[in-house]
Amino acid sequence: MVAAALSLLIAGCGFQLRGAPPVSSALQPLAVDCADNVPGQLCDAVREQLELGRIELKPAEEADFVLRIGKFRQERRASAITLRAAAAEYTLRHTVNIEVLTADNIPLIEPADLNTSETYRYDESNVLAKQREEEALREQLHDRLAQQIIFRLAPIDEDRIERLRQEAEQARNEETEPSS
Repeated sequence: MVAAALSLLIAGCGFQLRGAPPVSSALQPLAVDCADNVPGQLCDAVREQLELGRIELKPAEEADFVLRIGKFRQERRASAITLRAAAAEYTLRHTVNIEVLTADNIPLIEPADLNTSETYRYDESNVLAKQREEEALREQLHDRLAQQIIFRLAPIDEDRIERLRQEAEQARNEETEPSS
């Protein structure tokens, strides 16, 4: 009885668990178009977050909006060196480019780079364990990028979409009007 009352109280005050913000239903149906060089795990993480947010996903030709994810880059650099000139730490950095377009190619989010990085200690006497740690960090970086993408989608609502459509229409009209 107490648990039921507590859950009603929490639900009534607007409490939400931390995590990705909800993506507006105005972005439905949405297509997620990943370039060939984008890791499947990153694309799957974005799709999963969208589906958890109850966003209807469709193929690009059937969607009203397209989220394009491309230009994935990963970098691994030594960030600290030992006295014997061996790497003591590495920094992993992942970068991806995103943009969101309407079906008629009006940009809702202009192309933008998102990136995340993580540093880890390297122990040359335990190479196998450090390779596993690096792979786990790569997975975390994919998940972080997916969250960043969702955060970028969150502020797009019906009002913003309509305003961007009107601005695009106005810009097209200005381009076609003859100069006096």
